[in-house]
Amino acid sequence: MKPENKDGMTPLTSDELADLIPVTIQTREQLNHWEQVNIHEAVKWAFSRSRKHADLATNKFMTGLHKRMFDQVWKWAGRFRTSNKNIGVDREFIQIELRNLHDDFKVWVEYSSYPVDEIAARFHHRLVFIHPFPNGNGRHARLMADLILKSLGGERFTWGGGGDLVSENKLRRRYIEALMAADGHDYGLLLEFVRS
Repeated sequence: MKPENKDGMTPLTSDELADLIPVTIQTREQLNHWEQVNIHEAVKWAFSRSRKHADLATNKFMTGLHKRMFDQVWKWAGRFRTSNKNIGVDREFIQIELRNLHDDFKVWVEYSSYPVDEIAARFHHRLVFIHPFPNGNGRHARLMADLILKSLGGERFTWGGGGDLVSENKLRRRYIEALMAADGHDYGLLLEFVRS
């Protein structure tokens, strides 16, 4: 498979692409299918257990969840990226930024700094902004947000009606626009999108 750099998609290095497990994958559509099958199993596992919000905001849980989501597709599943991307913090700052996110999250919850939906949306945005993994960051961050909502007694987000946020389409563009607005500290579009 060749690396792609479509709007909002993280390009993979040749070393990262070499870690593709199913050798028969030749297209982005095939890759998306394999990843979705793997993710479906991870979602069933993730929602079959009850977790405290503090247990979710750890590198151990987040890397374990990413591994469960992609371990049948990528050898690097569950490991932080070692290359810089067109999005995300410099690879050397991933763990520092994650620690800051975890600390902020704990404060948001302890002091009810924001409504539950906004806590989950802010966590999601920051995790996407950090972009800790070579691939699958948006899907991982969406699942993390939904798990946070469950742990805080909220309902899962609808994420634009549950449509395809992986392929290039109008819904994905709305999602990326909402994330970009949140980059500028305007969370209105994102809060609207996650419940639309």
